[in-house]
Amino acid sequence: TRRAEFHSTGLSGSVSRIAKTEGLLGFYRGNGASVARIIPYAGLHYMSYEEYRRWILQAFPNVWKGPTLDLMAGSLSGGTAVLFTYPLDLIRTKLAYQVVSPTKLNVSRMVNNEQVYRGIRDCLSKTYKEGGIRGLYRGVAPTLFGIFPYAGLKFYFYEEMKRHVPDDYKKSIMAKLTCGSVAGLLGQTFTYPLEVVRRQMQVQKLVASEEAELKGTMRSMVFIAQKQGWKTLFSGLSINYIKVVPSAAIGFTVYDTMKSCLRVPSRDEEN
Repeated sequence: TRRAEFHSTGLSGSVSRIAKTEGLLGFYRGNGASVARIIPYAGLHYMSYEEYRRWILQAFPNVWKGPTLDLMAGSLSGGTAVLFTYPLDLIRTKLAYQVVSPTKLNVSRMVNNEQVYRGIRDCLSKTYKEGGIRGLYRGVAPTLFGIFPYAGLKFYFYEEMKRHVPDDYKKSIMAKLTCGSVAGLLGQTFTYPLEVVRRQMQVQKLVASEEAELKGTMRSMVFIAQKQGWKTLFSGLSINYIKVVPSAAIGFTVYDTMKSCLRVPSRDEEN
């Protein structure tokens, strides 16, 4: 969802363009907001998953069992984490979207009549002044539509695959990494079009365009498919795998390892 000159250039072409226009720092644009977001996001995500799982078991002890329980608890925990950290995700996207060469900045920090954000606080302040609380949650609907199935499927696939791991390998780091990798890959594949819709809704204010404003998740998805082609809904999926697959693998592995270190009761010991 970056500028038009980055479209259809592929992974190697995009890497080359960013390196030429922004240098090494261009690859880390928006990383500060990303780090500021991921810490509370991950904490809330895994903590609320365990809590939702416990609450569901207490409310429906004879109904919600097995994979369905992981799917439901994972979906709810993903939505909870998103609602609490979404403004930082929006700021991260806006900062990363800026493709700016220092030589193109003028005195008022404008580039081709587009405002340049100077950091997390500056972007947060200007976004709030422009749209208030609603502005900080622009694009949250497709994010929730995407995170519910993604988080749910991610936990579902992970726990389901772990059930089929032989007992001798259940504590193996490699087994956990493998299960986490496959869970992240499958979850991301099924829900990626919603990720594209979310990104385009987040940054559309930064783009001078005569096209109609994107409103509504499903309408936006249909609009993008009609105007830009259905392949656009999967644009960037391959490079997203490079980020999401190891991230999910490491996240689940650390999550399970920390549970063991903290002596959290096994999920087989349900209350």
